Amino acid sequence: MISADLLEILRCPACVQQSPGMLVLTHATWLVCQEAGCGRKYPIVEDIPVMLVEEGDKWVATLPDKLPVPPPPRR
Repeated sequence: MISADLLEILRCPACVQQSPGMLVLTHATWLVCQEAGCGRKYPIVEDIPVMLVEEGDKWVATLPDKLPVPPPPRR
């Protein structure tokens, strides 16, 4: 589980240069960017957020309620 302190400082790496890049914890295993037009979702694998833009890009088309729980392991 991600601590509240860590969640408070994490930002979407794709958005943070132009906007706040706020993330919301979803299903306790995903961080979802709240910026309009972004839609990136970052998995939390073994309690570690995978904050790579290319990882977030993989899930742009997936609605938050359709995200797999738990997230698939990274390859």
